[in-house]
Amino acid sequence: MVFFIVVYAVCAIYMVLNFKYDLQMFQQNSYRTDRYWRWLQPNIMNAWRLTDVACLFLLFASQLIDYRLAACIIALVAVTKIFLILRKKYKKPLVFTKRVWRLYFLTAFLAIGAVVAAAVCTWGQWYGIYNGAEITLAVILLISIFSWAIMLLAHFILIPIEKNIQRGYINDAKRILRSMPDLKVIGITGSYGKTSTKHYLTRILGEEFDVLMTPGSFNTPMGVVRTVREYLKPYNQIFVCEMGAKQVGDIKEICEIVHPSMGIVTAVGPMHLESFKTIENVCATKFELVDDLPSDGCAVVNNDFAPCASRQVTNTKCIRYGVTNPGNCDYIATDIHYGASGTAFTILGPNDFELKVETRLLGECNVSDLLAAAVIALQLDMNPDKIRYAISTIDQVEHRLSIKQTPGGVTILDDAFNSNPAGSKMAVDVLSHFKDGKRIIVTPGMIELGSEQFNLNKEFGRHIGNNLDVAIVVGEYNHDAITEGILSTDFNKENLYEVASFNEAQQVLARILLKGDAVLYENDLPDTFK
Repeated sequence: MVFFIVVYAVCAIYMVLNFKYDLQMFQQNSYRTDRYWRWLQPNIMNAWRLTDVACLFLLFASQLIDYRLAACIIALVAVTKIFLILRKKYKKPLVFTKRVWRLYFLTAFLAIGAVVAAAVCTWGQWYGIYNGAEITLAVILLISIFSWAIMLLAHFILIPIEKNIQRGYINDAKRILRSMPDLKVIGITGSYGKTSTKHYLTRILGEEFDVLMTPGSFNTPMGVVRTVREYLKPYNQIFVCEMGAKQVGDIKEICEIVHPSMGIVTAVGPMHLESFKTIENVCATKFELVDDLPSDGCAVVNNDFAPCASRQVTNTKCIRYGVTNPGNCDYIATDIHYGASGTAFTILGPNDFELKVETRLLGECNVSDLLAAAVIALQLDMNPDKIRYAISTIDQVEHRLSIKQTPGGVTILDDAFNSNPAGSKMAVDVLSHFKDGKRIIVTPGMIELGSEQFNLNKEFGRHIGNNLDVAIVVGEYNHDAITEGILSTDFNKENLYEVASFNEAQQVLARILLKGDAVLYENDLPDTFK
C-alpha cells in the first residue's frame, strides 16, 4: 500500500504540473477556445503526450511485465518529467495572474478529484486481470494525456465568473479614464512595428510630456485595462496604448475602453492569417483604430503597405508617411545612411519641413517606426530639436534587431522576438552589409501565416540564400520551406545546417564562429509553440 501511495503522489504531482503548459498556451491564445483549438489540433498528440500513452500501455501489459514493476517505471518517468517541467525555460512563460491561479486551481481540483474518486471506488478490487491500483494509476495517466480537456472544462465552468470579474475591471478602468478628461490617448496598432513604435514615441514625447505606455505585451483588452488600473497616474498627460489583434473586433474592443484621439497604423501584412484568414480582414481590424478616432483627431498611416495606402480615411485627419513608397505621403524618410554607429536619415514634410536625425538603431523598419513617432510629436507641436535629440538617444528594444559585440569579436544581431515577412527580410538585409567575416543566420522561420506559411518561408529562405554565407535552420516546423528556398539559389550546401533545437544551433556556432563573424538570431517563437 505504501508503495502505491508513493507512486500516486509522484504521478499526481506530475499530473498537476503538466497543466502548466496547457495554461501557458491557453494564455498565449488570449484565453480564447477557438484560437487555442487551432493551435492544439496539430499538437494534440505530441512526443510529450505519447510518452504518457506508452506508460499507459506498459501498465496494462500484465502478460509482459508485473504491474508493480510497471508502476515503478511510470513513477521514474514522472520524476524525470517533473524535473524537465521545472527546468524548462520559455521566451513567453506563463504569467501567473489571478485568473491563471483560478483556472489552475480548478483544473487541479477536478483532476485530483477524479483520481481520488477512482482510488476510493476501485481500491482492493479486481477487474478481470487488472486491480484497482492499476485502474487509479491509469486514470492519472489518462488525465495527463488529455490535460488540455480538463483545463478547458475548468475554463468553461469559470466563464460566468470571469466575465463578471472582467466587467468590473473594465468599468473601473473607464471610470479612471473619465476622471482624467485632459489625458490624450494615442493608440498604436499594426501587423508589426507597433511595439518598437510605442517605445520610440514614448521616449520622444517624454522630452516634453509625462507619458505612460502599456508595458511589455499588455496589448490585449485586459492588458490595457490592467495598465490603466495599476499604472496610470493623475499627473500623466499622454497614454501611449499598444493595441494587438488576432481577429476582427479586437482593436474596436480596446478603443471602446480607452477612446483614443490619435492613432498610428504601422503596417498591414500577412500576420495571424490562421485566425484572420484574409489580408482584407487584417486591414479592416487594424483600421478599427482609425475608424474610432474623433473628427478632431489624427490618424498617422504607413503608406509603404498597399492596403494602408489604398484605405480611404474620411472620419478624421489622416497623415500618411513612408520610406519605400513616398508617393502621396505627407512625411517621408530619405537620404538614409547606415554606419557602424547606427543610421542617419532626413525627415521631409509639408511646407518645406526638413529634419536631419541620427539614431543608434539599424534597419529600414526602425527608420519607419521612428518616422511615425516623429510625425505624432510634430502634431503635438513639439520642438524639432527635442525630437532630434530624443531620436539620437533611443536605445535598441531588446530582441528587436538589437546589436552587441562579444568579447571574441563576434557581432550578434538579436531579432528573436517574433518574426514577420517584412521584418525578417530587413534583418537579412542588415546582416548582408557586414563584410568582415561570415554572415550567419539562426532561424526556425515564421509562424501564424495561415495558408501562406510555406510560400513566405520559402521566399525567406531564398532571400537568405542570396545574401548570407551560413544558415542554421532550427526545428521541423518550417524546415522544408526554408531549405527549399535556400537551395533554389547558389548557396553553398555545405554551409546549410539543419538542427532540432536552439541548443544544437549553439553547438554548431561554437564550432564555426571566428572573430569578425556576424550572427543573426531571427525568431525563436516556434520553440514555444512546438
